[in-house]
Parts: sequence; C-alpha cells; structure tokens
Amino acid sequence: MSKKIKVTQNGPYIISGNIPLDKAMIIGDAEGTPAKWEFGEKFPAQENYSLCRCGLSKNKPFCDGAHVAANFDGTETANRKPCLEQSETTHGPELDLTDAEPLCAIARFCHRAGDTWTLTEHSDDPKSKEIAIQEACDCPSGRLIAWEKRSGKPHEPEFTPSISVVEDTVQKVSGPLWAKGGIRLEAVDGFQYEVRNRVTLCRCGKSSNKPFCDGTHINVKFNDGDKSLNK
Repeated sequence: MSKKIKVTQNGPYIISGNIPLDKAMIIGDAEGTPAKWEFGEKFPAQENYSLCRCGLSKNKPFCDGAHVAANFDGTETANRKPCLEQSETTHGPELDLTDAEPLCAIARFCHRAGDTWTLTEHSDDPKSKEIAIQEACDCPSGRLIAWEKRSGKPHEPEFTPSISVVEDTVQKVSGPLWAKGGIRLEAVDGFQYEVRNRVTLCRCGKSSNKPFCDGTHINVKFNDGDKSLNK
C-alpha cells in the first residue's frame, strides 16, 4: 500500500513507493490490428517522481512545470463507481465478458480475429476461447475482463506494480500511462479510486474522463517525441 499515484490539482501525477517506470509499445499484426505488447526502455529507478498530466512538458514523461504557464485544467470527471458497476456482460458458453466501456483507452486489441465479444459468444470453440482471453488480458485499461463460466474466476495477467509509458506504433501516437499490479490511485480530494490490476491514465491532457484515458490522444495525434513512432 506504500506504492501510490496521487493526482494533483491541475498538475502532475506524483508517484511514490519506488514504482518501476518503462515503455510499452502496441505492436500490430500484418493487417495493422494491435496484436501484442513489447516492452522497451526502462527509466532509472526513483523513490518518488512526477509524471506529466497536461501533455505539454518538454521532459516527457516527467513533469517540468508546463502546466502552470498553460493554466491546465485537470479537473477529474471520471465516474467513481467500481469497474463492475460500470460494466455490461456478454455471456458465452465457456466465458463471460464484462465490459466497462467508460474505461476504454482505444488500445484496440479487442478487434483482432473478429472481436472479443463475438469470440466470447463462441467460446465453446477452444481457439476462440483462447483468443478472447488473450485479447481481454491485453486490454490495458481493464475495460474488458474474461471470466470462466464454471468457476466464475476472472482471467487477469500477473503484474508486479509498475507503470508503463504507452507508445502506439500502429496509430503512430503516444498513449496513456499504464499502471499495473494494483497500484493505489488517489484523487485530488483524497478519494481512493478502486484498486485495480490494470488502469490507464491520461497524459495528453485532453481526456474527457480524467484522470483516466479515453483515447483522445489518437484524435489529437499526441506525440511525446518517441522516435519509434516515426518508423
């Protein structure tokens, strides 16, 4: 519980508890559909550090104070209900799929091989079930969770607490901060958001669901200067 992300008023995320920081790239298949994650650069370990939330820092992903001159409005607007209370469920023969659409970060892993919802509906087919589980587990925001029909247990990837700076090499844009492994997230007013295994936080400054990512980084073509996006 010492590991924490604190949302500051119209300012950065304050990270405490020596949480590792690295880069994670969305990699597409031959059709250009996101198919896997690749992890890259690891940033030097720090007990505490500040990550840009306005999208304007010249030292991304770290804060350089640009939010002050820009009069950044970082007001939190996200629904504070637990994930499952925001979810609808798709039922299949072997799997159920819960879908909290407001949490979507537009990572698009759910588009492959049809889509995760259709695959869930055909989960009596072993291959469809396997792909549905993988796609749900690749969803960085935790919008999608695949559940075993018989046991009622969720399929969740095993993460150690860490944060990844997402780069979307398919759309050639920079994506959200991907917080993994059940890191505590505290609002400006001290509210404790539900602790979840997978969370995506806005870092372009434009989300309408702050502090969470809503995929707006794609529309605004947010680029933090990562050279891999130019390839």
